[in-house]
Amino acid sequence: MQAQMLAPAAVLILWTLVVLLWIIPARFGAIAKVDKSKLTRKEGARGQDLEGVIPDKANWPAHNHTHLHEQPTLFYATVVILAIMGAGAIDVMLAWIYVGIRIVHSLWQILVNKIPVRFMLFLLASLALIALAVRAVMATLFFDPGALPS
Repeated sequence: MQAQMLAPAAVLILWTLVVLLWIIPARFGAIAKVDKSKLTRKEGARGQDLEGVIPDKANWPAHNHTHLHEQPTLFYATVVILAIMGAGAIDVMLAWIYVGIRIVHSLWQILVNKIPVRFMLFLLASLALIALAVRAVMATLFFDPGALPS
């Protein structure tokens, strides 16, 4: 069951890389259309320097990419704990639910970005992660080495 438990994490990693690549055409396309005098000329400029310079929608993929490096880090740790401890079918199902909702959340934020729906998707994903985290705590806290085969 370890491979099945790790598969959702691998998919979310791949999705994060897809969103990373999505940033390139979104931002460069917007930069090509903006008045060049609005662009900062400072050394070491960062993506956040484009806020308010290019259209908001061109920054949405970058915003989502940042989000994919926040809460999902807890998901990755939880998945590894459960894979090591011996994940059950419920754990795998919860992990796929989390990943599915996070992908829908990404698409919504990048394409539409209406906050009420985005918040509901975030809340649903968070509930799945909380359930996974509780199961990881139970798997580790109540682990009985004596129940293992000799």
